[in-house]
Amino acid sequence: MGENAESLSLADRLAKHIRELLISGELSPGQHLSETAFSERFEVSRNSLRETFRLLTKDGLLKHETNRGVTVAVPTIASIIDIYRVRRLVECGALRQAWHQHQSIKKMREAVEIAQAHRADEDWLKVGSANMQFHSAVVDLADSRRVSEFYERVSAELRLGFGLLENRAQLHAPFVDMNYSILLLSEGGKAKEAADEMDHYLNLSERTVLKALERVTD
Repeated sequence: MGENAESLSLADRLAKHIRELLISGELSPGQHLSETAFSERFEVSRNSLRETFRLLTKDGLLKHETNRGVTVAVPTIASIIDIYRVRRLVECGALRQAWHQHQSIKKMREAVEIAQAHRADEDWLKVGSANMQFHSAVVDLADSRRVSEFYERVSAELRLGFGLLENRAQLHAPFVDMNYSILLLSEGGKAKEAADEMDHYLNLSERTVLKALERVTD
């Protein structure tokens, strides 16, 4: 009984590490995941890794195919639309009820400043990672561990959608300044205005991603 609990705990921890690789952009849509390479990387048995792959497949982040093994999932247009539906509910809701001195607002500022620095260097992969950190901090304003953990899975799937797009500058550059605007409104205690700006942000972001995905999948 204790061994099974320990095994599940290890699988959950491994799943979190792999989701972090997805969110950072280190793993790409369609990429094959080698059991040997990953078991050596994380210093775990193949059985533990298989359990982790099963959990992530259930979350829709990985895909298992006979004779091909495990690959990183490729998001569909329908899944992207659903992700943005979730983001509006969670992120706008978190901002609408946020306290202007919440510690997560400091994390939002840190993420914006990191994104601005990487934008100046035109390092769009790192700009994208800073953007994900910003939105995770927004979700943390809700003070709900369950919501934050749920959003982590959503973030990983969203980053896979970003990974399909060729023009990373077009995807990320305009939204750094919009994140900054949301930050200033939140710092100023203008919670409703911050939520409204996030709603505008997400509508524009969704259109940008869907338009780019249509070109990729045509």
